[in-house]
This record gives sequence, structure tokens and C-alpha cells, in this order.
Amino acid sequence: MHEAELHDLSDDSDYAASQQQGSASMMRSDSGRQSSSSEPDGAEVVYMKDNVAIHASQLASERISGRLKLIKLGSSLLMTWIPYKGQNSNARLSEKDRNLYTIRAVPFTEVRSIRRHSPPLGWQYIIVVLSSGPAYPPLYFYNGGVKEFLATIKQNVLLVRSAEDANVFLVNDFQNPLQKTLSSLELPRAVSVASVPSTSHSVGDSTPNDNRERSDRDVRDGHLNGSQYSGRQRHKGQDPARDLSINVLEKFSLVTKFARETTSQLFGDSHNNGFGGIEQRNYNESSMDHPQKPSTTAEKVPNDAPVPSDPLEFDKLALVWGKPRQPPLGPEEWVTFLDSEGRVTDSKALRKRIFYGGVEHVLRKEVWVFLLGYYAYDSTYAEREYLWSVKKSEYETIKNQWQSISGEQAKRFTKFRERKGLIDKDVVRTDRSLSFYDGDDNPNVKLLRDILLTYSFYNFDLGYCQGMSDLLSPILFVMEDESQSFWCFVSLMERLGPNFNRDQNGMHSQLFAISKLVELLDSPLHNYFKSHDCLNYFFCFRWVLIQFKREFEYEKTMRLWEVLWTHYLSEHLHLYVCVAILKRYRNKIIGEQMDFDTLLKFINELSGQIELDAILRDAEALCICAGENGAASIPPGTPPSLPTDEDCSIYVQQDDEVL
Repeated sequence: MHEAELHDLSDDSDYAASQQQGSASMMRSDSGRQSSSSEPDGAEVVYMKDNVAIHASQLASERISGRLKLIKLGSSLLMTWIPYKGQNSNARLSEKDRNLYTIRAVPFTEVRSIRRHSPPLGWQYIIVVLSSGPAYPPLYFYNGGVKEFLATIKQNVLLVRSAEDANVFLVNDFQNPLQKTLSSLELPRAVSVASVPSTSHSVGDSTPNDNRERSDRDVRDGHLNGSQYSGRQRHKGQDPARDLSINVLEKFSLVTKFARETTSQLFGDSHNNGFGGIEQRNYNESSMDHPQKPSTTAEKVPNDAPVPSDPLEFDKLALVWGKPRQPPLGPEEWVTFLDSEGRVTDSKALRKRIFYGGVEHVLRKEVWVFLLGYYAYDSTYAEREYLWSVKKSEYETIKNQWQSISGEQAKRFTKFRERKGLIDKDVVRTDRSLSFYDGDDNPNVKLLRDILLTYSFYNFDLGYCQGMSDLLSPILFVMEDESQSFWCFVSLMERLGPNFNRDQNGMHSQLFAISKLVELLDSPLHNYFKSHDCLNYFFCFRWVLIQFKREFEYEKTMRLWEVLWTHYLSEHLHLYVCVAILKRYRNKIIGEQMDFDTLLKFINELSGQIELDAILRDAEALCICAGENGAASIPPGTPPSLPTDEDCSIYVQQDDEVL
């Protein structure tokens, strides 16, 4: 294998730093090897590294340090990472959280790839991607040792550097025809492998029953599978969390059946994969939504398995707590919330009114600036007019930074060229069915492009990622002003920016919160997901990333967004919306025994068929029912929380490979 590596300058220095720890560190490691009773008989620890950390949040005080091991057991190689007990750095770590982050005995037959990050400033870290799709949180090597870690793996399993990215190492990569087919569709590998869960069983040493028993045993022991806080995508030839592909779910729905059939041919998988029933289903509006009974969850579907009852009696719950929707806020009512100088006299009452009814479209331009925080509720007409003129000038200054780049400069500015290329490709595919963006040489498409390019210079650390154009499009549609659209988008990204961070901590925390809320509000549904390897909640990824933009019609999306922006009941109401949708279709999901592939396809096909008013009533009811327990299930700092003064680096990428 070719040994020249990119970004390897830190390897030797990190290794030297680890050697400078001296004999004390070696004594700790040796004593750990001799005294450890966690390894089974016949197991050999072939690699051990202390002070390997997981960042539970952006705060340095919440880093969790532990010991990473590679264990040889017979012909198998296993990886474990156990947090320290009683360490100052882990003082705030509860036993429940400790069990959550523990990585216990993961065989490399279940690992798809390892992504190494070597920033010029900072610590090296790795991301381990599982064959089933999810990835563990980044493991930071504070005392070096990444090179030795990879070398040890290479000695025991097939480890091949990716031809597409020199920092990605593929584990047991046999380049089977199925993977080549999926790659040709440009599906992210970490996602595409999820469509063939039988592959690892057929070529590995374990059976599905073995894996299920192991999973159940881990849960009984309190060691939750890492897929609970996972759900990242990999784009072909790029960083695992780079350029989040919104189209992956659409592509996945087209390839799933073919992937299953090909897997059966390749590995002799003769069991019924359940797709015969899928092909015959008729997902019509009457079976998906029930306008007459908007809160009904007990859909009449042909059940292949008994469906546990909803512990919350969801129909009654929504009727008691989910208040009826009201007409949208209109201009005449709007002026009653303002004093003679333009101040909003009662912001809570205004937010409550918008929460239950939304805003008439003609008024959105005036109201959204308050909901997004661009204008303060207590600002006057004069103050807002002055702020508008200042911000307009500031916008032009930022925009001029990229407009003044000459062709010669651009040749030497790779990040600018790449970002500009991505934005140019995305804006011509964003909401072109709307007359506002339709047609060749549409000036609004150019405005969309200019605003996104300017934002990439305003927030250079975060830059541009796919999905941002989806978030900006309705804002520009409403504001119809370049400068105001930009600053409103900036305010929105202060809340949603963590969704696009390279380490995907923002997405991880939200998907994890959804899993905890489902466990709290519908334990039978949670147990079903657990027994069917769906605890990563990746099927909610698109919902969360772009705030249901693809799930509703354009007008309904704008109404949903303004309801979410009120933060009236909770700043995390979007998570309860996710739970409400899942509970609405729980009988179909459980009754038809949907596995991960089928569930992902089913969720994708819900687009355009969800009844918004019913879901909002259900989400309100769930939020009230969950109460403090629900709030406690959501990790601190979970988006769309606003960044705090102590966490001003919330958007900073975790390495230098920015677009």
C-alpha cells in the first residue's frame, strides 16, 4: 500500500508527544492491561491509548475522556472505548451518560470505514463509520496515536486507503458489485450500506440472531448502541459530514429494492425481505391523512403483527390539549400589538397568537423580522429604519469582498472557487417550480446566489453546505429585499448553523433528543425501533436538517416555520413535530413490521401528504404532556438554541478542510 499520506505532519509530532508522557503513562497502561477484567478469556489487547476523548458538546468542560482499546479475540478484532470513572474531566458525567457514550466490543466486521482528520492546529481525531450507516462521535487523540491505531488495525484486518480521499480508510473493502452500483448513483457510502444489512451477516462470523442477542445484552447492561446518537451521511469523495446531501433520501427510495435483490443474489439471502408488500401498497391521501379526525393514530391497515396500544391515548390527548388552529394574523389585528412609536407592547401575546394561527402572507415581511430576531420587539419605527440603513451598508461591504476577487485571485483561492461552484449548482435547483424562481436568467435566482456567497464570507468558518439554499429561499420570497433577506438568514443560521457543522454534533443531539422523546411518550414504539435497529432515527434527518421544507407545500412550510420561530411552548417544538408524525403512523409502521430500509422509504414518501394543522395540534399536546421530563430529555445547547457568550465558536468547523 502506498505509504505517503496527506496531512501527516502531525503524526510524528503527536507520537513524540505521547512518548514524552514517560514511564508513568506506560505504567498506567500496563497496569490497565494486567488488571482489566472486562476482556473475555483468550482476548489480547493489541492497542491501548489513554486520554482519547469524545466532545459531548461544544463546551470544553463537557469533554469526556476515556481509554481506547483494540482487542484481538480469535480471528476477530474488536474496538472499545470506555470513559474514565472519577476523573475531574468527567465529573459532570452521569452513569446514564457514561453508558450512552461507551463503545463496547464493536467487531471490525461491522465497521465500514475510518475517517482521519489532521488539522494543522488542534488534535487529530477519527470518525468510525459502521456498515449499517451510522457513525460514532469523533474520537480525539490528545496524546497522539492515530498512526499506531491505524497500523494496528491494518495488521489484523483488511484496511485500504480510499482512492477518492486519502484520509478515508476502508475496512474489509472487497469492492462487491452492489457497492459499485450504489457508488455509481453517488449515494454516500455510509448511507448506501444501510440498505444491505444482511451483507455483514453473510460475510462475517455472526448471524442476525447473534447480533440481536448481543444488542439486547448491551441494552440490559446499560451500554447503548452508538447508533442512538448517529446518523451522518457521506458524500462521495468528501468528508463524511460535508455537503449534506438532501437528495440522498430520494435516491435511496429508488435503489432500495434493487439493493436488496442484488444482495440476495450475491450472498444467497433467501429469506423474505418484505418488499413484495411494499410494491402493492397504495399510499393514497385517505390512508395517509385523516382530515376529519386529524389526531387519529390507529389507521386501518392490514396488520402483519399485533400493535401495542398507545400509552398516552393520543386521540384524547390531542383533543384535551391540542387547541384548534385560528385564522392567521392580519394587518388590522397586527396594529393592535404596536404602540404609537412602533414598539410591540406584548411580545408573548403576539407569539402566542402567531403560534395558533400563523401570519397572513401580506404581513410576513413585517412580522418575520421580529420572529427571527433581526428587529427587537421593543424597537421603534425610527430605530428600525436606522438599523436597516446601517445593515444595508454593512451587507454591501461584505458582498464587495467576494465581488472584488479577480480572476487571477480566484485561481489561487481554492475554497472560494469550490464554494461558488457548489452554490451555483444548488441555486438553479432550488424551488424552480415557483414562479418567483422560475425561468432562465431569473434575477431572484441570482439574488439567492449572491446572498449565499456573501454569507460564506460573513461566516467563513461555516461557509456553505447543501441545504442552506432551502432555508434561504422562503426568506427571500417573503422579504423581496437582498439586504434584509441576508440579515434574516444570518439570524436563522444563528439557530440552525450547528445542523451544518462538520462533526454534526448539532444533528446528533437532535436525533438523540427525538429518540429520548419517543421513549418518554411512546415506549412501545421506541422498543419497536430498538428491536429493528432503527434507534439512530436517521429517517428523521431531512425533517430536522431543513425544518420540514420538503415535507409540506411552500405556503404550509412558511406557516410551520413562523409557528416554530415563536418559541411559544418550546424552542424545540420541531422535535415534538417529529414525534407527532411518527406517532401518527405508528400503527402502520409496527403493524407492517417496517425495517430500517422500508421505514426510510415510507417516511420519504410521506412528503406532501402530512396534514399540518393536525400535526401541530398533536405536537402541542405532546409538548405539554412531556413537560419538564421532555425538556430534560433534550441535551443543553441542542439547536435551535441560540449560541451563548461562552460558546461563541458554535459554527467553527472542526478542521481546515472547509469547502
